[in-house]
Amino acid sequence: MTIDMAIKQAVSWLREADGLVITAGAGMGVDSGLPDFRGSEGFWQAYPALKQAGVDFRQIANPDAFRSKPLRAWGFYGHRLKLYRETVPHRGFAILQALSAGMPHGHFVFTSNVDGQFQKAGFSQQQIVECHGSIHFLQCMSGCEQDVWSADRFKPVVDEAHCALSNAMPVCPYCGVTARPNILMFNDWNWVSQRTQFQGLRLNAWRQQLERPVVIELGAGTAIPSVRVEGELFGAPLIRINPREAEVKDVRAVSIPLGALAGLELIEQAWRG
Repeated sequence: MTIDMAIKQAVSWLREADGLVITAGAGMGVDSGLPDFRGSEGFWQAYPALKQAGVDFRQIANPDAFRSKPLRAWGFYGHRLKLYRETVPHRGFAILQALSAGMPHGHFVFTSNVDGQFQKAGFSQQQIVECHGSIHFLQCMSGCEQDVWSADRFKPVVDEAHCALSNAMPVCPYCGVTARPNILMFNDWNWVSQRTQFQGLRLNAWRQQLERPVVIELGAGTAIPSVRVEGELFGAPLIRINPREAEVKDVRAVSIPLGALAGLELIEQAWRG
Protein backbone atom coordinates (compact mmCIF):
# COMPACT_ATOMS: atom_id res chain seq x y z
CA MET A 1 0.00 0.00 0.00
CA THR A 2 1.35 3.42 -0.94
CA ILE A 3 1.58 6.28 1.55
CA ASP A 4 -1.24 8.10 -0.26
CA MET A 5 -3.50 5.06 0.07
CA ALA A 6 -2.55 4.65 3.73
CA ILE A 7 -3.36 8.28 4.43
CA LYS A 8 -6.72 7.99 2.67
CA GLN A 9 -7.62 4.90 4.70
CA ALA A 10 -6.46 6.55 7.93
CA VAL A 11 -8.69 9.57 7.35
CA SER A 12 -11.65 7.32 6.59
CA TRP A 13 -11.20 5.53 9.92
CA LEU A 14 -10.79 8.82 11.77
CA ARG A 15 -14.02 10.20 10.33
CA GLU A 16 -15.94 7.15 11.54
CA ALA A 17 -14.36 6.94 15.02
CA ASP A 18 -16.01 7.89 18.31
CA GLY A 19 -12.71 8.09 20.19
CA LEU A 20 -9.01 8.47 19.38
CA VAL A 21 -6.41 6.35 21.16
CA ILE A 22 -2.98 8.01 20.89
CA THR A 23 -0.07 5.69 21.62
CA ALA A 24 3.37 7.28 21.55
CA GLY A 25 6.98 6.21 21.97
CA ALA A 26 10.29 8.07 21.93
CA GLY A 27 9.97 8.98 18.25
CA MET A 28 7.18 11.41 19.14
CA GLY A 29 9.68 13.79 20.73
CA VAL A 30 12.33 13.79 17.98
CA ASP A 31 10.52 16.50 15.96
CA SER A 32 10.58 18.72 19.06
CA GLY A 33 14.39 18.44 19.05
CA LEU A 34 14.70 15.82 21.79
CA PRO A 35 17.62 13.39 21.44
CA ASP A 36 17.17 9.89 20.06
CA PHE A 37 18.89 7.33 22.30
CA ARG A 38 18.61 4.52 19.75
CA GLY A 39 21.91 2.68 20.05
CA SER A 40 24.89 3.64 22.18
CA GLU A 41 26.28 6.10 19.64
CA GLY A 42 23.09 8.17 19.63
CA PHE A 43 23.11 8.23 23.41
CA TRP A 44 26.80 9.05 23.68
CA GLN A 45 26.48 11.84 21.15
CA ALA A 46 24.05 13.52 23.55
CA TYR A 47 26.19 12.70 26.62
CA PRO A 48 29.90 12.63 25.67
CA ALA A 49 30.97 12.60 29.34
CA LEU A 50 29.24 9.24 29.74
CA LYS A 51 30.94 7.95 26.59
CA GLN A 52 34.29 8.89 28.08
CA ALA A 53 33.36 7.04 31.25
CA GLY A 54 32.15 4.02 29.25
CA VAL A 55 28.63 4.28 30.68
CA ASP A 56 25.78 3.30 28.38
CA PHE A 57 22.07 4.10 28.65
CA ARG A 58 21.15 0.93 30.52
CA GLN A 59 23.79 1.64 33.15
CA ILE A 60 22.76 5.23 33.84
CA ALA A 61 19.00 4.61 33.51
CA ASN A 62 19.26 2.22 36.42
CA PRO A 63 18.58 2.65 40.16
CA ASP A 64 22.06 1.28 40.90
CA ALA A 65 23.48 4.46 39.35
CA PHE A 66 21.85 6.49 42.14
CA ARG A 67 23.53 4.28 44.74
CA SER A 68 27.01 4.12 43.23
CA LYS A 69 27.33 7.54 41.53
CA PRO A 70 24.37 9.69 42.62
CA LEU A 71 25.80 13.00 41.38
CA ARG A 72 26.38 11.49 37.94
CA ALA A 73 22.93 9.87 37.90
CA TRP A 74 21.34 13.19 38.80
CA GLY A 75 23.61 14.91 36.30
CA PHE A 76 21.99 12.80 33.59
CA TYR A 77 18.42 13.06 34.86
CA GLY A 78 18.81 16.68 35.92
CA HIS A 79 19.93 17.59 32.42
CA ARG A 80 16.97 15.75 30.95
CA LEU A 81 14.56 17.41 33.37
CA LYS A 82 15.85 20.85 32.42
CA LEU A 83 15.76 19.96 28.71
CA TYR A 84 12.15 18.76 28.87
CA ARG A 85 11.09 21.86 30.76
CA GLU A 86 12.57 24.05 28.03
CA THR A 87 11.37 22.04 25.02
CA VAL A 88 8.42 23.32 22.97
CA PRO A 89 6.18 20.50 21.71
CA HIS A 90 5.93 20.35 17.91
CA ARG A 91 2.62 21.07 16.16
CA GLY A 92 1.86 17.39 15.73
CA PHE A 93 0.41 17.49 19.25
CA ALA A 94 -2.07 20.17 18.16
CA ILE A 95 -2.99 18.13 15.07
CA LEU A 96 -3.91 15.18 17.30
CA GLN A 97 -6.14 17.41 19.42
CA ALA A 98 -7.85 18.78 16.31
CA LEU A 99 -8.44 15.31 14.84
CA SER A 100 -10.20 14.15 18.01
CA ALA A 101 -12.07 17.38 18.75
CA GLY A 102 -15.27 16.26 17.04
CA MET A 103 -15.28 12.70 18.35
CA PRO A 104 -17.94 11.96 21.00
CA HIS A 105 -15.37 10.56 23.45
CA GLY A 106 -12.38 12.69 22.49
CA HIS A 107 -8.97 11.14 23.02
CA PHE A 108 -6.77 9.30 25.50
CA VAL A 109 -2.96 9.05 25.45
CA PHE A 110 -0.82 6.02 26.32
CA THR A 111 2.88 6.83 26.21
CA SER A 112 6.19 5.38 27.31
CA ASN A 113 7.70 8.86 27.25
CA VAL A 114 8.60 10.40 30.60
CA ASP A 115 9.04 13.94 29.28
CA GLY A 116 5.61 15.43 30.01
CA GLN A 117 5.31 16.84 26.50
CA PHE A 118 1.65 15.88 26.09
CA GLN A 119 0.74 17.84 29.23
CA LYS A 120 2.86 20.75 28.07
CA ALA A 121 1.03 20.70 24.72
CA GLY A 122 -2.31 21.09 26.49
CA PHE A 123 -3.51 17.51 26.91
CA SER A 124 -5.36 16.91 30.17
CA GLN A 125 -3.46 15.06 32.88
CA GLN A 126 -6.67 13.04 33.35
CA GLN A 127 -6.41 11.61 29.83
CA ILE A 128 -2.82 10.35 29.83
CA VAL A 129 -1.16 7.11 30.90
CA GLU A 130 2.63 7.34 31.35
CA CYS A 131 3.47 3.65 31.52
CA HIS A 132 7.11 4.28 32.51
CA GLY A 133 6.36 7.14 34.91
CA SER A 134 7.39 10.77 34.65
CA ILE A 135 10.58 12.75 35.22
CA HIS A 136 8.40 15.55 36.60
CA PHE A 137 7.68 13.50 39.73
CA LEU A 138 10.06 12.21 42.41
CA GLN A 139 10.09 9.25 44.77
CA CYS A 140 12.23 7.90 47.58
CA MET A 141 15.21 5.81 46.48
CA SER A 142 14.01 2.99 48.73
CA GLY A 143 10.30 3.59 48.13
CA CYS A 144 9.82 4.05 51.87
CA GLU A 145 6.27 5.47 51.74
CA GLN A 146 5.21 4.32 48.27
CA ASP A 147 4.47 7.95 47.49
CA VAL A 148 5.45 10.37 44.74
CA TRP A 149 5.64 14.17 44.70
CA SER A 150 6.15 16.94 42.17
CA ALA A 151 9.67 17.80 41.02
CA ASP A 152 8.66 21.41 40.31
CA ARG A 153 10.69 22.84 43.21
CA PHE A 154 13.88 21.05 42.13
CA LYS A 155 16.00 23.25 39.85
CA PRO A 156 18.97 21.14 38.74
CA VAL A 157 22.32 22.78 37.97
CA VAL A 158 24.40 20.41 35.86
CA ASP A 159 28.07 20.41 34.97
CA GLU A 160 27.54 19.05 31.46
CA ALA A 161 31.25 18.53 30.79
CA HIS A 162 31.27 15.90 33.53
CA CYS A 163 27.56 14.98 33.55
CA ALA A 164 27.39 15.77 37.25
CA LEU A 165 24.87 17.62 39.39
CA SER A 166 26.39 20.77 40.89
CA ASN A 167 23.71 21.71 43.39
CA ALA A 168 22.02 19.74 46.17
CA MET A 169 20.23 16.55 45.28
CA PRO A 170 16.53 16.29 46.11
CA VAL A 171 15.72 14.21 49.17
CA CYS A 172 12.76 12.18 50.37
CA PRO A 173 10.52 14.28 52.67
CA TYR A 174 9.68 11.17 54.71
CA CYS A 175 13.09 9.66 55.50
CA GLY A 176 15.65 12.15 54.17
CA VAL A 177 17.51 9.81 51.78
CA THR A 178 18.23 10.79 48.19
CA ALA A 179 15.18 11.05 45.95
CA ARG A 180 15.10 9.80 42.36
CA PRO A 181 12.79 10.37 39.40
CA ASN A 182 9.55 8.41 39.45
CA ILE A 183 10.61 6.58 36.28
CA LEU A 184 10.64 2.85 35.66
CA MET A 185 14.32 2.12 35.01
CA PHE A 186 16.21 -1.02 34.04
CA ASN A 187 16.45 -3.61 36.83
CA ASP A 188 14.12 -1.47 38.91
CA TRP A 189 12.41 -3.16 41.87
CA ASN A 190 11.60 -0.01 43.84
CA TRP A 191 9.67 1.98 41.26
CA VAL A 192 6.54 3.43 42.87
CA SER A 193 3.86 2.62 40.30
CA GLN A 194 0.80 4.00 42.12
CA ARG A 195 0.44 7.12 39.95
CA THR A 196 0.67 5.13 36.73
CA GLN A 197 -1.79 2.54 38.05
CA PHE A 198 -4.40 5.24 38.70
CA GLN A 199 -3.84 6.56 35.18
CA GLY A 200 -4.46 3.06 33.85
CA LEU A 201 -7.75 2.83 35.74
CA ARG A 202 -8.93 6.04 34.07
CA LEU A 203 -7.97 4.66 30.65
CA ASN A 204 -9.90 1.45 31.30
CA ALA A 205 -13.01 3.39 32.33
CA TRP A 206 -12.77 5.53 29.18
CA ARG A 207 -12.24 2.43 27.02
CA GLN A 208 -15.58 0.98 28.14
CA GLN A 209 -17.47 3.83 26.44
CA LEU A 210 -16.01 3.26 23.00
CA GLU A 211 -17.79 1.60 20.12
CA ARG A 212 -15.64 2.73 17.19
CA PRO A 213 -12.14 3.61 18.43
CA VAL A 214 -9.17 4.22 16.19
CA VAL A 215 -5.52 4.08 17.26
CA ILE A 216 -2.75 6.39 16.06
CA GLU A 217 0.66 5.02 17.07
CA LEU A 218 3.62 7.40 16.84
CA GLY A 219 7.32 6.61 17.06
CA ALA A 220 6.94 3.39 19.04
CA GLY A 221 9.70 0.82 18.52
CA THR A 222 9.91 -2.92 19.03
CA ALA A 223 12.88 -3.05 21.44
CA ILE A 224 10.56 -2.27 24.37
CA PRO A 225 7.14 -3.00 22.88
CA SER A 226 4.88 -1.67 25.68
CA VAL A 227 3.29 1.00 23.49
CA ARG A 228 2.77 -1.25 20.47
CA VAL A 229 1.15 -3.96 22.57
CA GLU A 230 -1.24 -1.52 24.27
CA GLY A 231 -2.46 -0.08 20.97
CA GLU A 232 -2.98 -3.50 19.41
CA LEU A 233 -4.99 -4.68 22.44
CA PHE A 234 -7.78 -2.28 21.50
CA GLY A 235 -8.55 -4.47 18.48
CA ALA A 236 -9.30 -1.30 16.55
CA PRO A 237 -8.08 0.14 13.25
CA LEU A 238 -4.42 1.07 13.73
CA ILE A 239 -2.49 3.89 12.04
CA ARG A 240 1.21 3.25 12.62
CA ILE A 241 3.53 6.21 11.97
CA ASN A 242 7.18 5.25 12.28
CA PRO A 243 10.20 6.08 10.08
CA ARG A 244 12.05 2.82 10.86
CA GLU A 245 9.62 0.17 12.06
CA ALA A 246 6.31 0.90 10.39
CA GLU A 247 5.45 -2.66 9.31
CA VAL A 248 1.94 -3.87 10.12
CA LYS A 249 0.35 -7.32 9.95
CA ASP A 250 -3.32 -6.74 10.77
CA VAL A 251 -5.61 -6.08 7.80
CA ARG A 252 -7.12 -3.22 9.79
CA ALA A 253 -3.81 -1.40 10.07
CA VAL A 254 -1.90 0.97 7.82
CA SER A 255 1.78 1.82 7.75
CA ILE A 256 3.07 5.37 7.29
CA PRO A 257 6.91 5.21 7.19
CA LEU A 258 7.54 8.81 8.28
CA GLY A 259 8.41 10.79 11.37
CA ALA A 260 5.56 11.69 13.72
CA LEU A 261 5.14 15.30 12.57
CA ALA A 262 5.46 14.55 8.85
CA GLY A 263 2.93 11.72 9.07
CA LEU A 264 0.45 13.80 11.07
CA GLU A 265 0.75 16.73 8.67
CA LEU A 266 -0.18 14.48 5.73
CA ILE A 267 -3.19 13.19 7.65
CA GLU A 268 -4.17 16.75 8.52
CA GLN A 269 -3.98 17.82 4.86
CA ALA A 270 -6.18 14.92 3.75
CA TRP A 271 -8.55 15.49 6.67
CA ARG A 272 -9.12 19.09 5.57
CA GLY A 273 -9.63 17.94 2.01
